[in-house]
Amino acid sequence: MPGNPAWSPSWDLVRDIQIMWSLPSMVNAYRAGTIIAVTAGVVGWFMVLRRQSFAGHTISVAGFPGAAAAVLLGVASGYGYFGFCVAAALVIAYGTRPGARDAAHESALTGVVQAFALACGMLFVSLYGGFLNQVDTLLFGTILGITSGDVLVLAAVAVAVLAVLAVIGRALLFASVDPGVARARGVPVRLLGAVFLVLLGAATAEVSQITGSLLVFALLVMPAATAQLITARPATSLLLTVLIGFAVTWAGFGFAFFTAYPIGFYITTFAFGTYVLAYLVRLAGPTVAARFPRPSGESQGTAKIVGAS
Repeated sequence: MPGNPAWSPSWDLVRDIQIMWSLPSMVNAYRAGTIIAVTAGVVGWFMVLRRQSFAGHTISVAGFPGAAAAVLLGVASGYGYFGFCVAAALVIAYGTRPGARDAAHESALTGVVQAFALACGMLFVSLYGGFLNQVDTLLFGTILGITSGDVLVLAAVAVAVLAVLAVIGRALLFASVDPGVARARGVPVRLLGAVFLVLLGAATAEVSQITGSLLVFALLVMPAATAQLITARPATSLLLTVLIGFAVTWAGFGFAFFTAYPIGFYITTFAFGTYVLAYLVRLAGPTVAARFPRPSGESQGTAKIVGAS
């Protein structure tokens, strides 16, 4: 099992990968992680762009009582994750209306949903005797116990979420960047927002099964925030978000396999480190440009090239 001291990491990356992939459970974990990284990257990119990170966090917290209720009822925790995350998304979507005053109401409603979800989670945990030892798994994630059936379910949900986003993506981008103009041109801004929140709920339920409810932001927020910090081009930023999520997920799985620490810790740490690095590079950019200015001849040559083109 992961964390076995007999399996120590080495400088031979091929050997380490062969050891991990010799276990069917790890193969399933990497398949699930890849699906989740892509889905979370695309949905998270829109979430950060729309400034709905608080709503995303509340939806992720709702996955905790969902999973606890599922185990209490004797069914797979995945059903609880999806049921409660989507339900929380619907409640927030119902209270979402355009306008500054309604934005304050939305924020308050989101906080109420989050507090109630946490309370329900602790209630369900207390009602199930002997369940307390597994709370860490629900909150901070695990790579154990992922079956081929789980991978198929995650793939089906991912295809559905990405297909809907492909249909509404252009209008959703317009409504996210300038909702006032989009509304004036007949774009159903509120309906798009509600549909997106449901998609966010489904994506959050997926990610929670790997990172846990509390660390779901590692894949929903940090890669998207990092990519949007690097570039403002939508297509490039979206692609970069998926690549960052993919990289931190695969790296996190590898470190979690050879140690006894939860997968959520590694994914969050790597994603946070990537964001900090991008932020420092951005801060250093003007300083480096000021300290090492281009020669005047180079500037003139560049101007001639631009003018000729």
